[in-house]
Amino acid sequence: MNSTSEQMFARPALIDAWLDLLFLLMQTRGIAHYGEGVSQLDHMLQSAQLAKDRDYSEHLVAAALLHDIGHLLGDEPEDAATQGIDTKHEQRGSAWLAQVFPESVYVPIALHVAVKRYLCTVDSNYHANLSHASRLSLSLQGGPMNSEQVKAFENSRWFKDAMALRSLDDHAKQTNARPSDLQSYRLLLKKIILNQ
Repeated sequence: MNSTSEQMFARPALIDAWLDLLFLLMQTRGIAHYGEGVSQLDHMLQSAQLAKDRDYSEHLVAAALLHDIGHLLGDEPEDAATQGIDTKHEQRGSAWLAQVFPESVYVPIALHVAVKRYLCTVDSNYHANLSHASRLSLSLQGGPMNSEQVKAFENSRWFKDAMALRSLDDHAKQTNARPSDLQSYRLLLKKIILNQ
């Protein structure tokens, strides 16, 4: 537990203030699309809804909701990938979330791009089914893994959760989906922060 987390646990009102900031960020910056047919907020809400529908753990639901928060923390253009910019959103987002959330939330987020690289190596059909935006960003993110990277990734403690998160990410791009609203996740996120 870091000092920011310890200060929050000592003053629960700080958790509410942090969640207010998080939700404001998601509601205002989440209108961007980043090359997909849905907004970032819609995509994150769909991811979380899918996690709930599949009866995943509360921590994985939270990771699904927050997995692309790194996009909202930067100032890169919506078409960053087409401009040859790797936003490293998974690293930025997981580092920011690590201030208040446990590893079970932020580590799968840190790994969800690595899963894409992994799957492009081990599944010949996966690359063909990627969206145009995901294909563009893949080359910027290091491309498919080599055999040593594959082995190391498969032995990671968070391999299964990262794989589950990637599946949610890949399937949460439906233009006609009706996921739960953002505020419905507030108590869940607060509980995870308080109970770590």
